[in-house]
Amino acid sequence: MIQLRSILKAADNSGAKKLRVILVHGGSKRRFGRIGDLTTCSIIDANPHAQVKTGQMVKALIVRTRKEHRRSDGSYIRFDDNAAVVLENVKNKEPMGSRIFGPIAREIKDIGYSKIASLAPEVL
Repeated sequence: MIQLRSILKAADNSGAKKLRVILVHGGSKRRFGRIGDLTTCSIIDANPHAQVKTGQMVKALIVRTRKEHRRSDGSYIRFDDNAAVVLENVKNKEPMGSRIFGPIAREIKDIGYSKIASLAPEVL
């Protein structure tokens, strides 16, 4: 469950290392974000000569959460960390980086982010 001020690990090579959630998209009363949700984040730690800078606001897609996610077949999936991928263009669903690190959930591909799923080393 990702909410306001949650710290996320960046799961791509955009240059960001840590992200702080400012807003979970999906309505004014939306409190928690889950796998596949769009968030607005502030970069709190980044590489010095990267595409993104510390303090910059970006849109990010949640790809891993520690809180388990229930699938339609009744099984659950959970990960060791909370991670997100920084998006360059939200309408085209394009990631800013050219590589994705770590596994991602199958739900990411199902909701239309096939570019992120194809870049990931493992889709669970």
